Amino acid sequence: MTSHDTQQTHTSHELIHDRADALLALHRAPEILTLVNVWDVASATVVADLPETKALATASHGIAASFGYEDGERIPLDLMLETVGRIALSTSLPVTADLEGGYGNPGETVRRAIGVGVVGANIEDQLRPHIESVENVAEVMKAAEAEGVRFVLNARTDAIIHRGDRPLDEAIDDAIERGRAYIDAGAACVFVPGLIDEPTAERLVEGIGHLKVSVIGVPGSLAPERYQQLGIARISYGPWPQRVALTALQESALVLYAGGSLPEGTQILT
Repeated sequence: MTSHDTQQTHTSHELIHDRADALLALHRAPEILTLVNVWDVASATVVADLPETKALATASHGIAASFGYEDGERIPLDLMLETVGRIALSTSLPVTADLEGGYGNPGETVRRAIGVGVVGANIEDQLRPHIESVENVAEVMKAAEAEGVRFVLNARTDAIIHRGDRPLDEAIDDAIERGRAYIDAGAACVFVPGLIDEPTAERLVEGIGHLKVSVIGVPGSLAPERYQQLGIARISYGPWPQRVALTALQESALVLYAGGSLPEGTQILT
């Protein structure tokens, strides 16, 4: 057994409970919860070291990419859980994990995630039928209840981002209908990814609830402060922080190949 496995075996249930309660409180606070997504212990350490960081969120795309997998549950679940577990062990902050669609069994996947120290998660509906999607949310909350954890489910609906040829108004209505049902089934928040403009944000908050909607920050998104004013609970950034880091790496490599030096103030990990 590795030292990591030993630490996981002795993860305190009390500590997990406290982190879950802290994460839930952050979602209910009037200030928007800003989550800069991480993908390994090194990125988690750098972000967690900032006093502004209140919690950590993993990005499935980033974790999968770091191991050479495409996104979309291509990475083995055991490897995904090992990685998010290592991240949870590396910090005293609450960690919420992107667990995609739940790998075929959302309730069991979340039960295992709680076991490695994760206290919140995104679970995608992947535009499954409404009844099936609501049942998945209920199964997640049932599993969390069995573990005695007030797990923070950020139930994701793909109604807008994968609307295809549907009119936007119809997609928003679908997101609201699904979102209300997910909240009723126990989700703390409803994640509606896509480029969410101000009128759409207003409709989502009005339809799903104040401090019940989370969004993703992408190029062209509103500023977090404006989303906060509109009643959005949370903003995260998905794969974009990793892309920013990799862009900086590539640019630094070009400088070094050209005979340049490392930039001043480069982070030193201990």
